[in-house]
Amino acid sequence: MAMPERSSVPRYLVTAFFARLADEGVAVAVVMLAGQRTGSAAQGAFVLTAWMAPHVLAAPLTGAVAARARRPRLLYAGALAGFALAISALAAGIGRAPLPLVLTLAAAGGCCGPIVSGGLSSLIARLVPAGPHRDRAYAWDAVVYNAAAVAGPGTAGLVASALSPATALLALSTAAACACALTPLLPLLPQLSLDTDAEDPPVAMARLLRDLADGVSTVWRERELRAITAATCLAFIGIGALTTTSVLLATSLGSPGGGGVLMTAFAVGALAATLGTTRSRPGVPPRRPAVLGLLATGIGLAAAAPAPALPVAAACFALAGAGDGLVLTATLRIRADHSPPHRRTQVFTIGAGLKISAAAAGSALGGLATTSTAPWYVIGIAVLQAAGALLYTLVGRGAPGEASTLHQVLPTGAGGQDPSPETASPAAPR
Repeated sequence: MAMPERSSVPRYLVTAFFARLADEGVAVAVVMLAGQRTGSAAQGAFVLTAWMAPHVLAAPLTGAVAARARRPRLLYAGALAGFALAISALAAGIGRAPLPLVLTLAAAGGCCGPIVSGGLSSLIARLVPAGPHRDRAYAWDAVVYNAAAVAGPGTAGLVASALSPATALLALSTAAACACALTPLLPLLPQLSLDTDAEDPPVAMARLLRDLADGVSTVWRERELRAITAATCLAFIGIGALTTTSVLLATSLGSPGGGGVLMTAFAVGALAATLGTTRSRPGVPPRRPAVLGLLATGIGLAAAAPAPALPVAAACFALAGAGDGLVLTATLRIRADHSPPHRRTQVFTIGAGLKISAAAAGSALGGLATTSTAPWYVIGIAVLQAAGALLYTLVGRGAPGEASTLHQVLPTGAGGQDPSPETASPAAPR
């Protein structure tokens, strides 16, 4: 399985994996630590809310600052260092320090989150020139996302059970620190200079605010970016509620501890799908897997709701996860293809921040579910995935240089012809 740009992409993937391993494992370790020290998971839920909430506000600012940074490696390393320190502080503070202080520490760590999620992915465009190799690099980046989604909670749970939840948080902090140490070694390609050297502070602030507004407006003005952002945010309202509802669904099937099995199946399905995309034919337009992935996620979850037993539900969750993996790979490519080079970092961080905030809202809604209503909640989550596919089709329809998404997903003979990559791919640098 050949990787593009052997000297730089594997180094980036290791860096991203350590950072995302920490990010994915925090939720499990925080809830377990809160339960151990306070006898209730309530404080853990508050801490996770504070951890996720800043993403939607911090993402545009983070992207604007990163895009203007003269030493981006230093900025990214600093953000990852802050991320690692916040996780260590939570290990010491949860259940011991005053709750407002703990929530402040969690919010500070959450402000570094956009770098870990969307910010790191934006660096691929500065590691690999446009073309099929970059597409494959984004496929490998999606693999890293899903590998971390499998390994992060598993590592946190294993260390917490064998040693303690506090030790698990310290181990995750160490992973983030490793990412921090590796970031300065990434060989970034030069980008368009924003001429920040000669700016005095008032001018620099004015331009930063302008860049901030331009980043948000870029996501809104560019049809493909607007379509994929709206669709994935709608879908992630459902995905955010999936962890809670999976636990309740497993309980309703007579397996109170089976929620972890369902979510692991979902993550493994996503990992398998993203590994498959690394071998896909170069030039396949990302709109098609985006729609098909959303539909597959919805179909898998809709089938899981009435499942008669846990193994059947797990197989359905694996199918749903595979769809989610396709959506992630397509989303990364669409953001890269349709972002102006000097706005790419902002587009990635804003898109990721909005998705995480949508997931946080979904998580809150999932807290209203019960064992008896869990199957209906899972069906509702499935409906949101299908609605996301429809929204993407409608908003993205008529994008310059590309046939409509609905036309692309129809097989030959079902109302249209299967477009070739040359006629269906976005009018974007490759």
